[in-house]
Amino acid sequence: MKNTNTRRRAAAAGAAVATMAAGFGLLAATAQTAQAWEINPASCKHAPHSHKHGVQPTETQTLCDRINAAGHAAPTGSETLSYGGGVDGIGVNSGKNQVYLVFYGSQWGTQTAGSNGVSSFSGDPKGAAPAAQKMFKDIGTGGETWSADLTQWCDGPNVAAGATSCPSNAAFVPYQSGGVLAGVWYDNSAASPAKASGHALGVEAVNAAAHFGNTTAASNRNAYYVILSPTGTNPDDYENPSTGYCAWHDYNGDTTLTGGAVASSYGDIAFSNQPYNIDAGQTCGTNFVNSGSAGTLDGYTMTLGHEWHEMMSDKNPAGGWTNNTGSSYNGQENSDECAWLKPGTTGGAANVTLGSDTFAEQASWSNDTNGCAMSHQILTHNGGGAVTVTQPAAQTSTVGSAVSLQIQASDSTSGQTLSYTATGLPQGVAINSASGLISGTPTTAGSSSVTVTVKDTTGASGSATFGWTVNSTTGGGTVITNGGFENGSLSGWTTSGVTAATATGPHAGGYAAELGNLNPSSTSTIAQTFTAGAGNSRLAFWYNVTCDDTVQYDWATATLKDNTTGTTKTVLAKTCTNPTSGWKQVTAAVTAGDSYTLTLSNHDDNYAGDPTYTLYDDVAVS
Repeated sequence: MKNTNTRRRAAAAGAAVATMAAGFGLLAATAQTAQAWEINPASCKHAPHSHKHGVQPTETQTLCDRINAAGHAAPTGSETLSYGGGVDGIGVNSGKNQVYLVFYGSQWGTQTAGSNGVSSFSGDPKGAAPAAQKMFKDIGTGGETWSADLTQWCDGPNVAAGATSCPSNAAFVPYQSGGVLAGVWYDNSAASPAKASGHALGVEAVNAAAHFGNTTAASNRNAYYVILSPTGTNPDDYENPSTGYCAWHDYNGDTTLTGGAVASSYGDIAFSNQPYNIDAGQTCGTNFVNSGSAGTLDGYTMTLGHEWHEMMSDKNPAGGWTNNTGSSYNGQENSDECAWLKPGTTGGAANVTLGSDTFAEQASWSNDTNGCAMSHQILTHNGGGAVTVTQPAAQTSTVGSAVSLQIQASDSTSGQTLSYTATGLPQGVAINSASGLISGTPTTAGSSSVTVTVKDTTGASGSATFGWTVNSTTGGGTVITNGGFENGSLSGWTTSGVTAATATGPHAGGYAAELGNLNPSSTSTIAQTFTAGAGNSRLAFWYNVTCDDTVQYDWATATLKDNTTGTTKTVLAKTCTNPTSGWKQVTAAVTAGDSYTLTLSNHDDNYAGDPTYTLYDDVAVS
């Protein structure tokens, strides 16, 4: 599911604002805030949130948001985070994190590698690049506990949406021992744009995944790509005084980037936009913790740490841990709730020693301690082990024909006994709890999403989800060709407009059909003509529309024409859901022996900045 411009989480700008204006609930700028994009706090008194249509969601804090929130007291309880249920099965980074730093654009200058393996760049006047590399190399070293807050967060099928704490059989974020820096890439193939769009940053993240050889969903499950722009650039218009920010993170599952010029089937890719926000001075935290030259990089390392903490606890926003209390913190992540707290106050920003180096960092919210703190106990869970389940391919079988599928799983802790459970199996099929063999004879036609969970004796668990379609013996599920798009193409379908088979965010199995993309693309359709077989009475399919507009202009829709009778039904009325609908099923009656043409559509009004696109999957007749 594509979301470069729909589910962003940002670190708020405006750190320089420091004193309360009596009687107004607003904050006055200090004398040191005369930056190139200074904002007058008085103009925020009655100003509504101002966010970029189709680019920044309401959760992203603008400068006015920052001014109205700055200097808030240390959290007191309404900041409790809850689990979002996961997106594409992902809530947190529940394994060993691999951070890849991408120095984006030739303006970084000449690269020089030091004896410690840390690169420097001639176009980096403030020394941001070495600081970023050292920080990620040092996380999880020297017994540091700044990052240990993350060990309380979890995901997995055993964590209920809305939960405010983790069950013992969840998949927890492990303590990131030994550093998390996995690679550095200087992409000097071209200059970084003066004002790179969010989409361009998403493309660069996909390019980075390819550069580092992470070309599968599994290799990107615990990966994170930091896109670092050079000084003098304005990525995603971060310097805009109305909608400014200091950094943001997101995830990107595009498979037809830049109008199809870049194709990716690499799974969900977590990445962040890290501007050279030192250019913004105190507005993005320069000298927030330290004075003079010692504080030049304060805001830079604070925002790097802010986005990393949020990615680890909410890897595919907002499927992880966010605030849903309805309070003023609603929609925020763990670092948002502790952003820009003054040094010396409870939970305030401070210098943190990571390994042998010291960095200015901020705190992150902890549910288990009900507050913001710069350190946290390192929590271990489930004996510290990890269970990995190999995802099976999508399954297709027939009513009355026996099936056999062996689930493969491994455990990082030796000597463990594994137990297997499954949900969503076809009727007549079961899993052996000891061996993991799925077997039986399906009794009912239909499609389902199967989740297999494997747990060891310490309570550690892992899971995998895949689709399973059971066709009827009378031709029920076989009359649609390539209804699950599992061959990675749209073969069997007549296409128009911008269409593709995507491996990102399918309803079940490995692929779905994608109509439209992040670029406005007018009307796109896929269609197929079929004849309902004997005993067939039902057509079903699933759809997921992303529509950052109104149904007056953009929509998904579907029609079913009975060629035998000459009648046409609209089986999916024009639908526009922002940001996404989530997967929903459509069903329609069919008559055995009749010929039908099913047309699945996505319509975009071609207005720049608010693209609409729709995924369709698991089309079947039974």
